[in-house]
Amino acid sequence: MPRKKPTVADIRANKGKYQYTMMRVESWDELAAAEAAGIDMVSVPPEMLVQQQFRSVAPSLFAVPGMPLYGAPAAREEILAWAFRMMEAGADAVYCAASFKTVKRMASEYIPVIGHVGLVPHYCTWTGGFKGVGKTAESAMAVYERCKKYEDAGAFGVEIEVVPPEVTEAISKKTNLFLVSMGGGPAGDCQYLFACDVLGTNTGHVPRHSKKYADLNAEYAKIQEMRISAFKEFVKDVQTGGYPSAPYIVNAPKSEMEEFRKKMGKK
Repeated sequence: MPRKKPTVADIRANKGKYQYTMMRVESWDELAAAEAAGIDMVSVPPEMLVQQQFRSVAPSLFAVPGMPLYGAPAAREEILAWAFRMMEAGADAVYCAASFKTVKRMASEYIPVIGHVGLVPHYCTWTGGFKGVGKTAESAMAVYERCKKYEDAGAFGVEIEVVPPEVTEAISKKTNLFLVSMGGGPAGDCQYLFACDVLGTNTGHVPRHSKKYADLNAEYAKIQEMRISAFKEFVKDVQTGGYPSAPYIVNAPKSEMEEFRKKMGKK
């Protein structure tokens, strides 16, 4: 039986009852794998979401496109127009790390918005760089207060990234926001990882909270070795007369070829 794509109402009703799974995917193969594997939600590049085949590949996935903050239009009305385009294309919510005023403007148009608290890459210079946030009472309160501001702005949820699990648990009891945990512990309403970390294709920094379930880079290395070996065999075959051989060429009747040569000789 086909899975039903969850709605915002479904997700809110399941708060505290069900742990959703979310994956950042950036290729059609990853998207198809997420659908087949039973992943609930995906973070996707906007350019993928707007493609006509998106929903045929991922009919049951709750899709959340996000525009990088510094790639976003400056004016709130332009961001709103972008969000409308995403929803029209089939998004179920949008990720937005812009100002609370911007979030409120989108929420007022009934666009489900997911914000970002904790380690927010765009703003991490304010919290000490790429490291855990909320490890002191003061910084934990700052995370909570940011959540309340998102709540007041009308956001549907927030990604809560790299904070102690106790902080996520305490906040979860004090907010109706959908908490997407990325390194925020099990008290989140959803657990979120990047496909590149899960699949072992990340060649850069591997976050502490990520867990590798496959080593595709090792498999890709084996495949590259096979490519090189096959190409070498081809070169050797060509140089030694092994290719092209009878099975790989087209044959014609001898009589036709003799006639062809006679005609050539008359020219």
